[in-house]
Amino acid sequence: MDLCNTKAPQTHTLTEQIAQEVFEVLPERGPILVIMDRDGNYWPSHPEEFAGLGVDETLLRDLRGKVDDGVEPVITQIGETSLTIAQLATEQTNCGYVVVVLPRYTPESTLTHIDLVEAMLNEISLIARLVEKTRVLTQGHMNHYNGLAFSVN
Repeated sequence: MDLCNTKAPQTHTLTEQIAQEVFEVLPERGPILVIMDRDGNYWPSHPEEFAGLGVDETLLRDLRGKVDDGVEPVITQIGETSLTIAQLATEQTNCGYVVVVLPRYTPESTLTHIDLVEAMLNEISLIARLVEKTRVLTQGHMNHYNGLAFSVN
């Protein structure tokens, strides 16, 4: 029996699970985070507030394109809000992107605090790696127990 014979998790489902885990530890009045998969589906930590910012799909697609071209992190401004976007990846999976949305910040003030923003991005990547490892271990255990069930029958 091959315990390492696990199915690679679907990226969409993995990205959504990462978003759920990240949002659980965010403070209620913290920054808005948006986790996006490679197809442009996204999960904002504060959906109502994010919707009120007027961030459109075209802008998100353009920002994802810049990250895919190797520019990272990308910092931009929409009205009085600063957006920082970076790739969200683990050792095995390119999960998509993470956006840190800072209302009432300019790109200059974001750059002043870029160490904190990058620390947050790194912590989100760590959560993503842990979620992925947990899924792989769970699938390995399921394969193992399914193999035992078949060998007993």
